[in-house]
Parts: sequence; structure tokens; C-alpha cells
Amino acid sequence: MTKIKCVIIDDEPLGVELLQDFVSKIDYLELVTTFSNAIDALAKINTLPIDLIFLDIEMPHFNGIEFINALEKKPMIIFTTAYSNYAVEGFNLGAVDYLVKPIPFHRFLKSVSRAQQLFLPVQAPINQAPLSQPEVEHDFIFVRAEYENVKLNFDDILYIEGLKDYVKIYTTDKKFTLTLTSLIKLEGLLSPKGFARTHRSYIINIKHIKSIQKNKVMITDKRIPISEGYKNEFFQRINL
Repeated sequence: MTKIKCVIIDDEPLGVELLQDFVSKIDYLELVTTFSNAIDALAKINTLPIDLIFLDIEMPHFNGIEFINALEKKPMIIFTTAYSNYAVEGFNLGAVDYLVKPIPFHRFLKSVSRAQQLFLPVQAPINQAPLSQPEVEHDFIFVRAEYENVKLNFDDILYIEGLKDYVKIYTTDKKFTLTLTSLIKLEGLLSPKGFARTHRSYIINIKHIKSIQKNKVMITDKRIPISEGYKNEFFQRINL
């Protein structure tokens, strides 16, 4: 079994102990280390093989939201906090879930099960081809929608919109597919295929850009925002 490697970042020792106990009960989770503050975590986190972070928000000097924005590469995030007022901002950052302390085990289990669902699709299939055979480059992706796996060709995808736990994938047939995943995971899969992130809530297919108007991209009749945090990288992708 491929385990989800995780870390805990929390300035409350009792909070860390509780999460350590919960993680030890889940066979597909592997705790790599813990941190008592975000500053120490940021200094080391990019060098560790991490798939999931259990992250407190209200911490001294450097909070969890600032920590996520400072990361070079973003693993899955599950917020663990005593404050519910950051929930919207947390989900807008692509968090897997938002757990409010005190955290009951059944709620923790539901949260990490969701993380496992997001983690598994990007793992290699069980029956891999021999190493001597060339890897096949696919021009499509399968996503889970309702009770089936839907095949979407990359060329048919116009743009993707993040909505809390789900994303909407809009296609050229003027339909959309709603699937349980995160923009972070889709960004990793689609970026090499000609897609780019323009906003915390949007990924677009570069080939379908009609025009760029100040801080917006036109795809069909949809104006998609370009935020300051993604502007430089996006313009580099399209050579502007």
C-alpha cells in the first residue's frame, strides 16, 4: 500500500498529540514529522516528501494562511483550528477540509478519506508496464462524477472552476462535469498539457484563449480573472 506522507503543524502540544494518535490509527497515513510553528516548518517542508499537511491557522508570528502562500510546492492541506471564521479563505486556497477543534475522530476519518480519494488518482496503476516499454502519453483524463468515471479529452476542456470541495470542468460542448477533487491536484496533472492557473479558483486551457483584457482572460464568452498572485507565472507561460 502506498501511504500518504503527512506532517502536523500546530503550536498546541495537546493538539499535536491528538492528531498523532489519530494518524496512528489510519493504516494509509504515515507521519513524517511535527512542527510547533510555521516558521520552522517553512524552513524544512520543501525538502521533505510530503503529501498532506495538518495545519493550524492561528499561530504566533506566522499563521497557517501565510504559510500556504509561502510554500514553493503545495501538498494537500487539512486545516485543524479552533476558529471557524477562516473556513471560506481556507477552501479558496484549495484545502481538502477544514476541521474545527475539538476534533472528533469520526470527523477526522471523513477528512482523511477525502484526502485519500484525491491522492489515489495520481498514483501509478497497480499493473504497470515493464520498464523497458515506453510510457504512453495520454491526451485525456478520467474524473469521478456521480457514480462513474468520465473521460475528458484535454482539447475539449475550456477551463476549470474551483468550488470548495468540488471543481467544475467546462468543456466545448457547453456542458460541465462536477467532480470531487482540488485545483491543486488538477494543476499538477494538467500544467504539462497546456493548462495554466490564473486565479486561486481557475485553471484555463491556453489553446482556448480568445483575448486578454487587463486582468481577465476571455474563453468563449467567459471572462476569467487573472489575480496578482498568478499573473507573472501566467504571462511567462504565454510569452507576454
